[in-house]
Amino acid sequence: MGSAEPPPAPGLRQEGSRGVEQGNSCQPESCEMLFPGSFFQLAMKHLALILLALCPLLSAFAADKPAHLFILTGQSNMAGMDPKLGFEPEAKKLFPGADVAHIKVAVGGMPIRYWVDEWNDIAAKHGVDVAKAREADKRKGTIFYPRILEQFAELLKQHPNAASVTFCWMQGENDSRTGLQAPYADALKQLIANLRRDLKRPEMNVVIGRLSDHDELNPSAWKVVRESQVAVALADPHGAWVDCDDLNDKEVKGVMTNDLHYTKPGYELLGRRFVRQAKALIEGGKPAENGRPE
Repeated sequence: MGSAEPPPAPGLRQEGSRGVEQGNSCQPESCEMLFPGSFFQLAMKHLALILLALCPLLSAFAADKPAHLFILTGQSNMAGMDPKLGFEPEAKKLFPGADVAHIKVAVGGMPIRYWVDEWNDIAAKHGVDVAKAREADKRKGTIFYPRILEQFAELLKQHPNAASVTFCWMQGENDSRTGLQAPYADALKQLIANLRRDLKRPEMNVVIGRLSDHDELNPSAWKVVRESQVAVALADPHGAWVDCDDLNDKEVKGVMTNDLHYTKPGYELLGRRFVRQAKALIEGGKPAENGRPE
């Protein structure tokens, strides 16, 4: 004969193969024994009414909580920025009483024309041979712009009454490298205008990450794109820019270099600077003129 099963441990009752804590909890049947008959039923009804009365208050509280939405997009240096390491902690710190949400559409090595439907016409006005510029394109049209609209539409379902929308841009390396700096400023302005129109956010904030001081790919074109990014940001009443010259300092074989891509601390600081400049714009303040908000 098998040995008898040991009695259940104190404070536990057996339920199948699992132990379920009893503690001092009051099960419905035991509550009825303590509070018999109609008294128990009346108490439960009153509790239900109280909870029902609180629901509108809780809903109103949630609805009153402001939401700030961010669009993070660009090429490799935006792709390399992990929002969890700098962007999100800074957002929680600077917007403690609000919900902050973002979408991110970023792929390395991509030119601005993949965001701007009008790029061909803009480039042609600047004397660019559009057919030659696009002959190596494996994909045509605005690949990333539709993704932004789709993802933002989903974000709006969660935050239909957002207090603000901020567009954060980190791109330009490809256009500099390929010598397509001439149409860059107009293309960037067109992208911003398109987003404000399609998102129905005419006062959408804009924070542009300026290309770093890595100018080895095509120095003259790199300089033009850097200047264009700052000029577009400063000309926009809802614009600001972020300096990235101190985000890419890497030691290679004992020599400090200005790398194309940023360091891990650099990416973290990039995210924090985006949020800091955005906060100034959202609150009607003055963003840091030097692109390095503290």
